Parts: sequence; C-alpha cells; structure tokens
Amino acid sequence: MGTTTFSGPIKAGAIKETTGTTLGSDVKNTGQVVMSQSQAITQADGTTNIVIPANSQIVAIELSVTAIWDGAASTAGLGWTGDATALTATTAVAGGTLGIISATAGADATRVGNWADVGTTDRRILVTNVNTGDGTGFITVRYVQNINLS
Repeated sequence: MGTTTFSGPIKAGAIKETTGTTLGSDVKNTGQVVMSQSQAITQADGTTNIVIPANSQIVAIELSVTAIWDGAASTAGLGWTGDATALTATTAVAGGTLGIISATAGADATRVGNWADVGTTDRRILVTNVNTGDGTGFITVRYVQNINLS
C-alpha cells in the first residue's frame, strides 16, 4: 500500500473564513487533524524516534504494556531529549501493569504548558525507566500539529 506525506498542518472543514453569523453557511468550521506516532519500546531502552513538530499540542500519550516492567519500581517518566521530565513526573507511568496506561502532566504548570505547546523546536520523545528489565510495549503520542497555543 502506498503512503502520502503532507507537510501539514492538515485542516478539515467546508468553511475556511468567517464572513457572517449563520452557522453552516458563513461561520468558519475548520479544525486541525489529530496526528499520531507510535513505536515499540523496551524497559531497557526508552529512546524513541517519535519526533513531535514545533508548536504542536500533545493531546494524549499512552504506554501499551505487552510484558510488564520488572522490579519494585516498575515505573517510567516521559519527556524529551534534554528534559526527561518535561511531560510527566519521573514515576508517573506504571509499567508494572499489563494493558494501556494513559500518561498525564499531573498538577504541574510547566508540564501542562509543555503539553499545550511543545515549544519552538521539534521534540524527540524520551521514556525514562526507573530501573531496567525485560518489560516491553509501545508508546503512542497523539498531537495537533503546529497549533501554536503559546
């Protein structure tokens, strides 16, 4: 199967500009498409090739655990190269449970801001595990490309 690559962001909707006040005929109804990237990871190596474009908003991150993380501290944190805790606390993602674990920024204004807008440079996602072991899974990051909320 072939693939198509766009330089983005991709917008969808029939009315691009608001020129009046009547919904369905002259009020803008375009929205940006949610993108996603996924990659298999191991507990021993949290390096990913998931790169989120500059000025994008992260709307969800999930760790799908297919083999549970080993050790008493079977947790991980999410960030990006240069800031390992930019997106979650160090122990925020519970890899010791089989299934799909949703990550959140928690009650931290800086992290919430990083989810709202990753900043002016592309960001490579990093998973930092508290300890090494034989855990496996994959990470999925959903984002709105170049929405520039800051």
